[in-house]
Amino acid sequence: MTTQTSDLLAAAAPRTVDVVRGIADDQLDLPTPCRDYTVRDLLNHLFEVVVNFQDLAEKRDVEWSDKPDHLADGWRDRFETETGRLIAAWADPSTLEGVSPGMGMPQTVIGGMALLDLTVHGWDLAVATGQPYQPAPEAVAELHGLVEQLAPTARKMGVFADPAPTPTTQDPRDLHHLLAHTGRNSTWPSTP
Repeated sequence: MTTQTSDLLAAAAPRTVDVVRGIADDQLDLPTPCRDYTVRDLLNHLFEVVVNFQDLAEKRDVEWSDKPDHLADGWRDRFETETGRLIAAWADPSTLEGVSPGMGMPQTVIGGMALLDLTVHGWDLAVATGQPYQPAPEAVAELHGLVEQLAPTARKMGVFADPAPTPTTQDPRDLHHLLAHTGRNSTWPSTP
């Protein structure tokens, strides 16, 4: 990542926090663009990402098998607090040095994965709940290279689906193309 990861996270986080704050309790069981994930499931996953990637910034191992329900009283405020902690955790440039002991990938990639989840899942939650969403342009620009790098392995692991079609009139470095490379159709749910 050419820009400091914490700066990109700081640009992306408020946009996703706004979406999370806009989710009504009666929307938690709605489907999302993520296969087999309801809004509730995706919120819990995003909480897990935001919390665990704080530890990954410090090069500590995390336990991904724990699946707590983060949606107890005050979850919207807690999500904002945890995203603030995520940004702070990646603020030290030394967090980008070396390889993640728990993930076996360069720390720069790990920081980018946190940004990717925050950005793409912000869109997922927004479209699932009928909210507007404009990602941070600097995050989208930075994430195209990361998605290209991660895509082959992510597809084998089922993290990304096969690429979705993209409008030919769109800028190839825009959100529509980023979503398509992760297997999402930017016209969801109207287009399969």
